[in-house]
Amino acid sequence: MSNVKFEHLFSPLQVGPMRVPNRICETTNTINSSRAPGLIDEHFIAHHGAKAKGGTGWIGSETWLLNLPFPDGAPDEVSMRGGFGCHFAAYQNPEFIAGWTRFVDEMHASGAVVVVQLTHLNALWSPSAVPVVGAQDYTPHVLGEREIQFLFDGYADAAEAALKSGADGVEIHCAHETIGYSFLSPVTNRRTDQWGGGPKERVRFVIEALKHVRARVGDKLALGIRVNGQESREGGYDNMELREMVYYIAETGLLDFLDVDVGHCWGAPSYVPSSYHPHAEYREFGKAARSDVADLERKIAVLFTGRINDPVLAEELLKGGFCDLVGMVRAGIADPEFANKAREGRLGEIRRCIACTRCIDEASEPLTLPYAPVCSINPQIGNELDWEANFRPADKPGHVVVVGGGAAGCEAARVAAMRGHKVTLLEQGKRLGGQLLIAARAPGRDSFEDQVYFEENALERLGVDVRLQTHADVDFIKSLQPDAVVIATGALPRLPDEVEGIDQPSVVQGWDVMLGKVSTGKRVALVSQEDYYQTPCVAEYLAAQGKEVEIFHKSVHLATEVARYSIGMVLKRMEQCGVKVHPNLILKAVRPDGLEFVSSWGDQRYVEQGFDSVVLVYGSVQQPDLYYRLQEDGSIPKVWLAGSAWVPRRLAEATRHGANVGMLV
Repeated sequence: MSNVKFEHLFSPLQVGPMRVPNRICETTNTINSSRAPGLIDEHFIAHHGAKAKGGTGWIGSETWLLNLPFPDGAPDEVSMRGGFGCHFAAYQNPEFIAGWTRFVDEMHASGAVVVVQLTHLNALWSPSAVPVVGAQDYTPHVLGEREIQFLFDGYADAAEAALKSGADGVEIHCAHETIGYSFLSPVTNRRTDQWGGGPKERVRFVIEALKHVRARVGDKLALGIRVNGQESREGGYDNMELREMVYYIAETGLLDFLDVDVGHCWGAPSYVPSSYHPHAEYREFGKAARSDVADLERKIAVLFTGRINDPVLAEELLKGGFCDLVGMVRAGIADPEFANKAREGRLGEIRRCIACTRCIDEASEPLTLPYAPVCSINPQIGNELDWEANFRPADKPGHVVVVGGGAAGCEAARVAAMRGHKVTLLEQGKRLGGQLLIAARAPGRDSFEDQVYFEENALERLGVDVRLQTHADVDFIKSLQPDAVVIATGALPRLPDEVEGIDQPSVVQGWDVMLGKVSTGKRVALVSQEDYYQTPCVAEYLAAQGKEVEIFHKSVHLATEVARYSIGMVLKRMEQCGVKVHPNLILKAVRPDGLEFVSSWGDQRYVEQGFDSVVLVYGSVQQPDLYYRLQEDGSIPKVWLAGSAWVPRRLAEATRHGANVGMLV
């Protein structure tokens, strides 16, 4: 049990007419938890409801996308890059409202309040003919007076629908690719009429939107706005200008709360901060906003969010006056019960978010259809109803031996033990964790070790017999007399035998570099056929040691599979540490006179010279041999294969596969 005293985190707070039971907020996040597009289904309710049951006091769930003023005959546009535009918003559908009302009722039954975010999210309409986001090349339609009034009516209509559904508050989204943001920004709002000008004039759109909502719902709902603490764009507003605009809005007396985050939706810093960002990096922006509105007649609560995954940190922010409410979305994805665990003194049981950002990244650019939410470390996310229906004690508890203490093996052992099995876990290394231990050695990725701590603590509590530095073969496993065996022996780096000359001492593997098993010379060629995080992690690890690193990469740019919220920071860090990137090249040979490459798209050949070492990052190869040997032996009736030993993918796939096997043994 923890002796941490949470004097602020679990105290209630009155926000306008809404009484929030504690200071922990699930700020609105579009994780796409519904599997019925445009409707609220049981998956949506289960995902967000798990947080409410787990103690989160404020549930923002997922944004309401509002109607936009299309010209006659124009088709709807739904694009992850171009924005969202439709003729018929979901809240106008009675079936949607019926589902939403059920959702609100369930959140209230768990003691949480529900806040609806109202969003015009798009790159199609704007105050001026300037791309809404610098990374886009869409030039938006310039809004006319009738269209602006259409938007105001949309906010009011949606707020009224939220009120009728039983919601407790509404928030107008004025940050990140929204029309509210576009009016606040000096980059995208270059109008010379009543809607443009300096900071005092550019807030008029937001104020009028708030007035329309107040006129429709009065003081029956808490009303707030979400803003970006600084624009992080050339020519955009900084925090001082944002504070000025917020004050002009706040002094109207229309606001009950202010929701502040900081960052960019395509670049760096990101408003969905990854592990490369410090915890609560921009906390001073929250404190400044709180100070600015402190003396106004109408009390305004300040909600601050930005990589806050620890209830102890949240308590410190509240105690230090940085905010009144704390946004902890991904903390609640990684562990929906973290709030209850903290309140009950069970801090060691919390599965802390590692800030890999896959949950939100992948929701913004889905890799699979139909889409379901995913968390790299929590296998239940996106599968809440399946776990509710299928998790049960083992019909016949037995002895389960798990071979391999990486992500898949640990999850298989944990879930099997939770179901009542006696579990023995065999790991050849000095510590559990597998590839997590490699990842945690990279600059900015130390948080990956938090998942190792979670597994170590969980397995100890569950009484799993963990045997480290233990080599497992068929005879040893049989001597343990298991009823079932899970082989989670992972993967090893791929050696590209199609490349000539890689058997030289100067050619080494990226994993071995990270583990300190090998050293390199001063000038390093990092040759990559991997499109996610491994390549930039290895490159930065070497650069931090003073090496001169050049990446030769097969794709059009480095880390092509890192999505919108994180790619900017990855590429920025490469620039900051001096790593040069050469795209569209495949290594053919390592020769005494240089490295020979061929174009990824043709037959053009290139020779690069002057490198002391070659570091390979070519993905990995599964290691299932022990699984097949046990199958051939035939003396153990149930043998399972899990994680990268089956097929190397990413962390989420390993944890899910391991947990699924733990449900089956």
